[in-house]
Amino acid sequence: MSEYSKNIFINCPFDAEYREIFLGILFTTIYLRYTPRLALESADSGQTRINKIVNLIQESKFGIHDLSRMISSEKDEYYRMNMPFELGIDYACQNIYCDKFPCKKILILDSEQYRYQKAISDLSGCDIKKHHNDVIIAIRVVRDWLVNIDLKRATSGDGIWTQYNYFQAYLYEQVVVTDKHPSVDDVQITEIIHHMENWCHDTYN
Repeated sequence: MSEYSKNIFINCPFDAEYREIFLGILFTTIYLRYTPRLALESADSGQTRINKIVNLIQESKFGIHDLSRMISSEKDEYYRMNMPFELGIDYACQNIYCDKFPCKKILILDSEQYRYQKAISDLSGCDIKKHHNDVIIAIRVVRDWLVNIDLKRATSGDGIWTQYNYFQAYLYEQVVVTDKHPSVDDVQITEIIHHMENWCHDTYN
């Protein structure tokens, strides 16, 4: 099991439109030597999803929660409540069980400033960061947050974006040219994380 002080629980959408932002956030955390923890990392069908999530949150000092997809995008589509629900679990660990889960830190993201207040007014006053559905902005926001709360110094957001583009070229060679996937978009997130870890390890060394 990875170390609590380096684990980041990432509570983000998995839809195709969000995928680029999601991968940018994942790369940023790995590049800065953290371990992203995701609900989809466990393939144990015997464990309920909510139990997986609770365990991951309890094992992670940091949490990144993106609320940008909680509002329905089509007619007759329900609100997506998983993300704010998981944020609530993390918030409880941070504020109610703080002696058991010390120094927990939470980053809340949204696509626009104050949009969340229409759905979750209790978050008024929280320092929610906006990314405007732009992967570069998301990378900068996550990087700056980690520097402010833990790292003190790191490669700039633009520098990480440059490295991410180098990684994208590497990933294409690995999964499309070598492994014969039709495209990078067809590759499982857990497999991409494996390639990110390998690429970053080689880059460090």
